[in-house]
Amino acid sequence: MKIGLDVFFEKDLSKFKGERIGLVTNMTGVNHRLIPAIDLFHEHPDLHLAALYGPEHGIRASAKEGEKVETFVDPYTNVPVYSLYGASKKPSKEMLDPVDVIFFDLQDIGARYYTFIYTMAYVMEACAEHGKHFVVLDRPNPISGTAVEGNLVEEEFRSFVGLYPIPNRHGLTVGELALLFKHEFGINCKLTVIPMEGWSRKLYYDETGLFWIPPSPNTTGIDMAALYPGTCLVEGTNLSEGRGTTRPFEYVGAPYLDGYRLARAFNDKQLPGVLARPISFVPTYQKHKDAVCEGVQLHVVDRKTIHSLKTGLTLLELIAEMYPDDLGFIQFGEQQRYIFDLLAGTNRVRDLIMKGKTQVFLEQCEEQAEDFQTRSTPYLLYK
Repeated sequence: MKIGLDVFFEKDLSKFKGERIGLVTNMTGVNHRLIPAIDLFHEHPDLHLAALYGPEHGIRASAKEGEKVETFVDPYTNVPVYSLYGASKKPSKEMLDPVDVIFFDLQDIGARYYTFIYTMAYVMEACAEHGKHFVVLDRPNPISGTAVEGNLVEEEFRSFVGLYPIPNRHGLTVGELALLFKHEFGINCKLTVIPMEGWSRKLYYDETGLFWIPPSPNTTGIDMAALYPGTCLVEGTNLSEGRGTTRPFEYVGAPYLDGYRLARAFNDKQLPGVLARPISFVPTYQKHKDAVCEGVQLHVVDRKTIHSLKTGLTLLELIAEMYPDDLGFIQFGEQQRYIFDLLAGTNRVRDLIMKGKTQVFLEQCEEQAEDFQTRSTPYLLYK
């Protein structure tokens, strides 16, 4: 198979000869031989790379999650790098003035919380406002394009981890999402998607023959990505989601948990495609830094049957049942909003977790996921 970047350099490059090019990318933007898109654009004699744009974590992934990134000049190419995760998440007119067309080449991980897809949306908005052409070099959805899970984000809970009403596991590529954003959510920019060749919706990333490059420091592999639509919700609690360990979003724990007891209770639920193993770990940063946490590692047994959102909610529900006085939800800002609500796209789930009634929510999600699949079908580029 061929990713959009390779297809572009084989077939579409001549269409952009003489244009001033901007490139939204990071270290995942490489071709099948691991040559960075930055180098390919910068060194090609018929292309003029005029500006780079960096998402969360920066173009070299040197920044941690949530850490602001400043604008600078790339020392390797001498091209200005405008931060899209600093003072502003949307490029200004001044940031777009040096370019005629912006290419987007970033690897998504298939979950609505992942900020790269909203960086794409904001750049599309800016292109619409300032008359710039937006081009997506498409890449695989690493957890396949067949499964869709979750609810649609409610209006009052939209944020940079859920900007549009899409489900927790959306089942689309970035190119398909760009088409959806344009035609369903009103981002009326000039849009070109350069599709992949040979990708099938049933494929997981490790079945493509491509090298996996972590899009951000905690996206360690396909098992992590398969669990992430469910276990990312742990970020909104006082549990460690495994940041600061070798298995983020696979480890879940806290100093107050009994890992053996939790693992037995979880496995008794007999959820499809997943098993829990009791563990102890010490996070090197973030929540419970340097403290011994007990908990579980979630092991993906069958990624084609696992329901990641149900997995995450079931685990949280068990912890709430076993440790109702210890489990807490993190608040932030002057209005003391809950991070969990922004991730969940609603404020109903916290209460259902504490009451042991998440199955009610999951049943409601099925109808919303089906509606989303119907709405997104016209924009599917692959079978």
